[in-house]
Amino acid sequence: MLKRILSILAVAVLSVTVSANVQAATITVQKGDTLWDLSRENNISLENIQTVNNLTSDLIFPGDQLTIAPEKHYTVKKGDALWDIAMDYQVTVPQLKEWNKLTTDLIHPGLNLLIYEGLNTTTTTSSKVVTEKPIKEAVQIEPAKPTAQAPKESEPKVEAASTENKSSKEITVRATAYTASCEGCSGTTATGINLKANPDKKVIAVDPSVIPLGSKVYVEGYGEAIAGDTGGAIKGNRIDVFIPSHQDAVEFGVKQLKVTIID
Repeated sequence: MLKRILSILAVAVLSVTVSANVQAATITVQKGDTLWDLSRENNISLENIQTVNNLTSDLIFPGDQLTIAPEKHYTVKKGDALWDIAMDYQVTVPQLKEWNKLTTDLIHPGLNLLIYEGLNTTTTTSSKVVTEKPIKEAVQIEPAKPTAQAPKESEPKVEAASTENKSSKEITVRATAYTASCEGCSGTTATGINLKANPDKKVIAVDPSVIPLGSKVYVEGYGEAIAGDTGGAIKGNRIDVFIPSHQDAVEFGVKQLKVTIID
């Protein structure tokens, strides 16, 4: 009987140890990465990455370090308190309130709480510092050059930069998503691209009077794509981004994004 009790205790201790070892991972953004690609590769949502890393837009840059945290849902039971739940999952009460948009510590049975496991206050803070420091340094370095050189030499540089920027056009659009994985969908775009045969191809549906068909574009948070399709509801500054998974397309929702027309 004693051996049996000890074995049960050992299993209990082991299960606690395993749950406590859940850790968030840190990844370094590579050239060509987008938040959408990273969310698919790590089986998490875009909102997960944005919330955990305090991102206010979908733009990321090579060298950025992002925290990837396992996502868990907890249903509040009678007698639960935020402090107890925070202790159980090794997070803080302010984190629980921020993730679930709570304005008070009061919770009620049946409430579904979103929890990002393996995080702590230092993890979130460190990612902020990494992204903010280079920006401050760049602002300090650029104004220093005109003071060290003759003012007349700095003016042509500004003009040259503005000329280069005119080669590409940037617009703000209302973006939704569509998929070829639906009943009755042919999967072939207005320009003849077979999306079912090429599920990894990045294509957007556009209004040709705003973005010419066949244009190469860069969509914020989606990456480089081809303006290769049209749609009855796509008028003016609206686009549809192609996403192969029906569920991912639904979760994309509606976003305000910047689109750069490259050529």
